[in-house]
Amino acid sequence: MSLVLAELSTPRLGHAAALYERVKGQIPPIEWSTFAEDAAAIERLKIERNAIVLAHNYQTPEIFHGVADIVGDSLALAREAVTADADVIVMAGVHFMAETAKILNPSKTVLIPDVRAGCSLAESITGADVRALRAQYPGVPIITYVNTSAEVKAESDICCTSGNAKKIVESLGLSRVIMIPDKYLAANIARETGVEIITWDGRCEVHELFTVDDIAQYREDMPGVVVLAHPECPPGVVEVSDFSGSTAAMVDYVSQRKPLKAVLITECSMADNVAALNPETEFLRPCNLCPHMKRITLKNIRYALETMTTEVHVDPAIAERARMAVERMLAI
Repeated sequence: MSLVLAELSTPRLGHAAALYERVKGQIPPIEWSTFAEDAAAIERLKIERNAIVLAHNYQTPEIFHGVADIVGDSLALAREAVTADADVIVMAGVHFMAETAKILNPSKTVLIPDVRAGCSLAESITGADVRALRAQYPGVPIITYVNTSAEVKAESDICCTSGNAKKIVESLGLSRVIMIPDKYLAANIARETGVEIITWDGRCEVHELFTVDDIAQYREDMPGVVVLAHPECPPGVVEVSDFSGSTAAMVDYVSQRKPLKAVLITECSMADNVAALNPETEFLRPCNLCPHMKRITLKNIRYALETMTTEVHVDPAIAERARMAVERMLAI
């Protein structure tokens, strides 16, 4: 056993060595030694606070494979938040995810380790904007992406995620709907369903950076690579990819089909997390980072549990209306 791993096994660091087993393929021992004390403290604090950590697929491996109790995409985290058997929920994700967890669990304490962890999509639209759309298109149902504030959800008819957007649109059985705020997701779903979709000029600051030329370059750099694109990417990128789906769908694709080579056209940390679960697949790793997701660290998760900050609150009147839109989605 190396000196680093021996140190990780000391009583002071508790479960740090066991946690390292989950990430040893992605994080060298010397790097993990800088995480070990915080990871061990988080494990102790979760027991003391009766807390769980929910982590989005874009979190770094020491969080995703280390201290997280539940991992997944926005839909999975929304579902799990409903049945979470804990008094405290720590959202290792961005603010709208923490708001959604609070909306679905009004009696529980929901913490966000860094309140600055926002989202370009959520910041692109307000409740007033949604009311204006409803006035402009009376009678047309409004489908709102979960990557939005509670206020925007409250003005909507039903929510969706990238994983279930097609199903939500088709469930309404209409030829025309409004889907906000991601214009690229809406365009991709319109192409799949044939439904006319009115949208908003919102874009994910990570996914909008990918181009058709990028895909051509990836295929040249790694012949035979399977290209998996997130539906928040521009339609041209999705069209020249081999598969398009949510982060959860990407995980399932790689796990089930086991391509020899793959590139995930999404946020950088996804490849690290999927590679840890699928060592037989070689990943080409374009690295577009989400600056908001990367605000969440082991240190501020630990601090959140130590100080019970920052707690997320949603106005009860807004929360009740937003909950209806989220629950309609979950029912489908």
